[in-house]
Amino acid sequence: MTDTMFIISRIESMMYEVTFDPVQRKGKIIANISIINEADIQKVLDLIRQAVHSGLSVSPYIKIIQPDEKIGDIKIEKGKIGIATACSITIDGVLLKSGIPVKPKFGGVVEIHDGSPLRFTDILTYDSTTIDPLDVLMSQELTSLTEMINTGSGKILANLREVPMAARDRIEQILDSLVEAGFSCILEVGEPNSDILGVQVGRDKIGIAVIGGTNPMALIQEHGIDINTQELSILFDIEEMAHIDEIRSNP
Repeated sequence: MTDTMFIISRIESMMYEVTFDPVQRKGKIIANISIINEADIQKVLDLIRQAVHSGLSVSPYIKIIQPDEKIGDIKIEKGKIGIATACSITIDGVLLKSGIPVKPKFGGVVEIHDGSPLRFTDILTYDSTTIDPLDVLMSQELTSLTEMINTGSGKILANLREVPMAARDRIEQILDSLVEAGFSCILEVGEPNSDILGVQVGRDKIGIAVIGGTNPMALIQEHGIDINTQELSILFDIEEMAHIDEIRSNP
């Protein structure tokens, strides 16, 4: 009988393997792999592009994986297409690589009103589940990303981590460098010892809320397109990926 492994163990393991340097824009990030029907590729790319341009993705960089190709332990079947996208836990890996002790806490759903985040409405902690919380929440169809894009109000996927307040200046420098590198997914940075989006943080800690990497997939799902996403799938070299605007509709 094998011991149950909570998702936090996999998250922490993959964080240590991130080598991405946002200043050099080189190195490995954590990627999610989504599998779709080959016939849906144009619609899917259009929706990912829409999510990116609406600020609802971790990064604009993706990788198309063709039928019969294998990436890690995943082989793309005939008639299918794989798409690698950035996972938000990459942010934690970059912070850790820069010497910042970071503790991923949970994934959840955030209510947005007129473009401003209000509060977490649903959360699942990483140390209480064996599967990715955002996968669970996406399967429950709790998002309203289409409405969010059209009106500026809706519900999106996000996650939260805690960092030491003593490192705030350094953290802000790192987050700024990530934004400049295209990782403009920081939803909110809290104040020391203060609630963030309605959630309490630990003593002498700061909360950082980040947009979930599976929001584009949730948007695709909202449009009735079959998609199977495996979060925290693999480490991927950012230089093997391309900006969504540089990818043709028929790769």
